[in-house]
Amino acid sequence: MPAPQNHPYTYRPMTAADVPAAHALSVKLKWPHRLDDWVMLQRVADGFVAEDAGRLIGTAFSCQQGDYATIGLVIVSDDYQGQGIGRKLMEQALQACGSATAILNATLAGVPLYASQGFIEFGQIHQHQGNVQHLEHPSVVAGEHCRAFSADDWPRLLELANAGSGLDRTRVFQDLHDAIEQIAVIERDGQLCAFAMLRVFGRGHVIGPIVAETPEQAKHLIHELLEPLQGQFVRLDILADSGLGDWLSDAGLQQVDSVAQMARGTPPVPVCGVQQFALVTQAIG
Repeated sequence: MPAPQNHPYTYRPMTAADVPAAHALSVKLKWPHRLDDWVMLQRVADGFVAEDAGRLIGTAFSCQQGDYATIGLVIVSDDYQGQGIGRKLMEQALQACGSATAILNATLAGVPLYASQGFIEFGQIHQHQGNVQHLEHPSVVAGEHCRAFSADDWPRLLELANAGSGLDRTRVFQDLHDAIEQIAVIERDGQLCAFAMLRVFGRGHVIGPIVAETPEQAKHLIHELLEPLQGQFVRLDILADSGLGDWLSDAGLQQVDSVAQMARGTPPVPVCGVQQFALVTQAIG
């Protein structure tokens, strides 16, 4: 039954107690996020909810990451569509960005709303997922070698993450630390030059972020993490121009969706010769 028009809905900051109801909204949309995935985002970001007489009907997040803030999980219950609730939640999230430049990953349906609020598309993200099949094993170039991560690598890993994304990943990575199952790194001349992370997310595992100098390095790192996961469900959210798409599809990880990268201002730019090939999540960038 449609909700009444012009109802005085309540908008307020999200609390940890709101997370189960927020998760239920994403389940209705058939989004794969687990309750734990919502809990993580609620810890690292500023969340906002819309309520109708105590019933949670909408959500949005703003995650500060240095000079940028990522906006994500903007959801409005189907029963309340078309009443400006999503726009109001976006206003709350944008206000939380402060002086930081807002960036987000928009579904096709969401692009018009964000464009009307000053966002401009600067790229695309392709969602690849599926059950892992046989992978071609790409080699690294002479002088590079892949190895397991050690605790001493953490400062350099964060440095690479910041450089590759153009964001300050400190807070996000501190929270991710205990959830990471495995990290593969590539070293050259005693210095880390690339890495990829594996953790549980959604319907199975996710690999991301991946920060590397070349697609060949990124492929090698993905292979290291996927090899033990034959037959299991894995997801990656990769840059459309990363050079990884066909290779992942050959491994059974087909492209199932595409979203638009949008910024309300100048988008972040990678530096120091590395780039981010795969996101942490679409909500965090």
